[in-house]
Amino acid sequence: MGICDAVAVAKILNATLVIPYLEVNPVWRDSSSFMDIFDVDHFINVLKDDISIVKELPSDFSWSTREYYATAIRATRVKTAPVHASANWYLENVLPVLQSYGIAAIAPFSHRLTFDTLPMDIQRLRCKVNFQALSFVPHIRALGDALISRLRYPSSKSGAIGTNHLLEMPNVKGKQGAGKFVVLHLRFDKDMAAHSACDFGGGKAEKLALAKYRQVLWQGRVLNSQFTDKELRSQGRCPLTPEEIGLLLAALGFDNSTRLYLASHKVYGGEARIANLRHLFPLMEDKKSLASSEERAQIKGKASLLAAVDYYVSMHSGIFVSASPGNMHNALVGHRTYENLKTIRPSMGLLGQLFLNKSITWSDFQQSVVEGHENRQGQIRFRKPKQSIYTYPAPDCMCQA
Repeated sequence: MGICDAVAVAKILNATLVIPYLEVNPVWRDSSSFMDIFDVDHFINVLKDDISIVKELPSDFSWSTREYYATAIRATRVKTAPVHASANWYLENVLPVLQSYGIAAIAPFSHRLTFDTLPMDIQRLRCKVNFQALSFVPHIRALGDALISRLRYPSSKSGAIGTNHLLEMPNVKGKQGAGKFVVLHLRFDKDMAAHSACDFGGGKAEKLALAKYRQVLWQGRVLNSQFTDKELRSQGRCPLTPEEIGLLLAALGFDNSTRLYLASHKVYGGEARIANLRHLFPLMEDKKSLASSEERAQIKGKASLLAAVDYYVSMHSGIFVSASPGNMHNALVGHRTYENLKTIRPSMGLLGQLFLNKSITWSDFQQSVVEGHENRQGQIRFRKPKQSIYTYPAPDCMCQA
């Protein structure tokens, strides 16, 4: 949640914030900007009484940009910010740069502000940014609302009337008989599978392919690769496969009448990999099944916008289930906690051990799953030292005293 921390740092330094530049993720290769994803006018308006924000760098400071300097060293760039730096670190190391040049660019900035020992007004400001100021652009919200309506009222599913316009949806607010739906965030893409170093049953060819992909992306910097598959699973380090998450849901009482929305980018193994999950939950839908290609045109091939739609739909579901930890998992767990919404967090260690037991009966498996998840269904957990305020918003964001 670098943008939330950027606002906090700007407040600490009493500086104007320039809307941040987003780095291109080497895996997703999406060049979407902050303005492509979030409603910037809403962002600025919500925070107008807290800090000053500008959409672009004023031309007077064009001499300070990376484009101007090319590969040369910029005196205005601060690249030594330690992970979880204190407020004092910024006052001692960044404020002098601001005072000398009138501008400072902090990069890298991910995880560069502590979650502890900050004034309460700064913590509350971070909460305000994360849970109030960040709102998706209108076309993301419009598509999300259409998907939500079609999930709640299946009979309203239909195509688009034009390339840039969603089909007019009936006014369903207050309408009786709204159906509930569950969102499953299935993070089982190629990079997740490769980084885990786990065995997913694809034989020698799959192992070699994932090992090669792992080497290309992380150059051997994957600690999991030193453990056996059994060790990784027993420690809960393997992402749940579509088959495994299906068994978890079935054990928790979901059945073939459950309307499931699959929030996922690209499932490793494609449609064949989710066939069993679809067999268990025939009412499973996703962006492609709920919206026409014309409706999805603005988000096609853009991982950030695809994820934004999934996030929006996830925040409106009756229950949210995330198959594996990760950035989106953490953000949604925190946001749904803040809104007091039910979220099921799979016990990875427990499930890993259960799936290793090839002789376990269904009744024993079901009993173990139910008992192991009694306290993993959205109960508020108070943040501990060093934990993220965005994943654990209580008490900082949720308590008045």
